[in-house]
Amino acid sequence: MSQPIHGHGNLRGVLAMLAAVGCFSLMDALLKTLAGHYPPMQVAALRGLAALPLVLAYVLWQRQAHTLLQARWRLHLLRGMLVVVMLALFTYGLQSLGLAEAYTLFFIAPLLITALSAPVLGERVRASHWLAIGLGLLGVLVALRPEQSAMLTLGGLAVLAAAACYAVSAVAGRVLTRTDSSATIVFWTTTMLAIGAGILALPGWVAVSREHWPLVAGLAVTGFLGQTAITEAFRHGQAAVIAPFEYTALAWGVGLDWLLWQALPDGATLLGGAIIIGSGIYLVHGEQRRAPT
Repeated sequence: MSQPIHGHGNLRGVLAMLAAVGCFSLMDALLKTLAGHYPPMQVAALRGLAALPLVLAYVLWQRQAHTLLQARWRLHLLRGMLVVVMLALFTYGLQSLGLAEAYTLFFIAPLLITALSAPVLGERVRASHWLAIGLGLLGVLVALRPEQSAMLTLGGLAVLAAAACYAVSAVAGRVLTRTDSSATIVFWTTTMLAIGAGILALPGWVAVSREHWPLVAGLAVTGFLGQTAITEAFRHGQAAVIAPFEYTALAWGVGLDWLLWQALPDGATLLGGAIIIGSGIYLVHGEQRRAPT
């Protein structure tokens, strides 16, 4: 059974979301690098296949192997299909878009999660949640100023579709946390990604170069840690509260762009970052005031 939703649970969910965003941002940089050498579906398959041994070890360490078959199969199958499509579309988008631009488009996901959390999860979405999400999105637009033409490219449309898949997957994951263990959710998500994307990628599979295996190993570690952290985030936190912290990917995107592609942030980026941070602080402060003493 899930834990009651309250202030302390939300704060724990926020911390887990921050860790998940950091891991997934590093994973995205690896995806972008590999996308220049391999088909998008193969990159998605490599992400699942590489992480599967770590997930198996995690399940055994948690002594949760006996729970793997006690699952809500329809929801797991839905999430599995959504994750395959999401990762393939996002990888395709990264072939033509930079990390910062892709994140700008992907940041519609928190709004979609909040919109779905009320009718699907039965959660109360307070006005402060909408305000924080709106401010965070405004900060992203101020910082990155996406060109309208980027929205009309195939890469941009692919990232938007990936964001929609992610939002539905995240809400389905929140529903699963009410009955299924974290180990079960992570195991079946990774397994279905590996099998589904692997089958679809098989006809056009390209042999992986020796020099790229360290990148594949990095996908395994960052993907596994990110999946574990985000599962815990939606287990402990209200979806509408933790969703705005997706925006911290902005800081990761700017940092990785500078480190890997020598792109320095300008004044608008710093201003947008300040708006995003302010919205997060506002939301956390509100949850702290509501937490039981």
